[in-house]
Amino acid sequence: MTEFQLSIPGGDPWPPSPERMPHLLSINHIYAYVCDLKRHVNVGTIGHVDHGKTTLTAAITKVLAEEGKAKAIAFDEIDKAPEEKKRGIPIAMAHVEYETVKRQYAHVDCPGHADYVKNMITGAAQMDGGILVVSAPDGLMPQTKEHILLARKAGVPSLVCFLNKVDDIDDPELLELVEMELHAS
Repeated sequence: MTEFQLSIPGGDPWPPSPERMPHLLSINHIYAYVCDLKRHVNVGTIGHVDHGKTTLTAAITKVLAEEGKAKAIAFDEIDKAPEEKKRGIPIAMAHVEYETVKRQYAHVDCPGHADYVKNMITGAAQMDGGILVVSAPDGLMPQTKEHILLARKAGVPSLVCFLNKVDDIDDPELLELVEMELHAS
C-alpha cells in the first residue's frame, strides 16, 4: 500500500499536526454551519386579475415585518410602474423577499391579466411552489384555470390555494360551492 503525503497552501503537510488542528474547521463546525443555512425557496402568487394577488403579497410582508423577518411593502409599492398605476393592473412581475424560521423566500407576484400571461409563465418557470389566489365571490374564472394549467406546464411542483374575499359572501352554500369547484380543478 502506498502512502500519500498531501500539502495544503503554505506547504504544511496534510493531515496537520495536532497543534495546528485547532485552526482548521472540523466536520462538526462545517455541519453546524450548513445546518444553520436557511433553505431558499422561490414562490409566487398567481390567479385571475383583481382576485387579490398583490394584496396578499403585501399582507405577507406586513405580517413578517412585525416579526423582523421582512420589510413591509405596501400594495402601491408593489405595483409601482407608471403604466401599472395608470391602468390599475399589474403588468410586470414584482419581486419581494422575506424569511421564516427555516426558509428564505423570493416571492414573485405575477400579473393576472390575460394580456400579460407571458410574464406569468416567466415567473412560474422559476417557482418551487405557487399560491393560487381565488376571489370567493367570483370563484374560478377562465384566467384562473389558465394559470393552473400554465403552472403545471411550467413544472411548478406544488400549488396551494388562498381563498380571498371570503367575508364578502353571506351565503355559506355559495362559499361551499366555490370550495368544491377549487377541489375539482
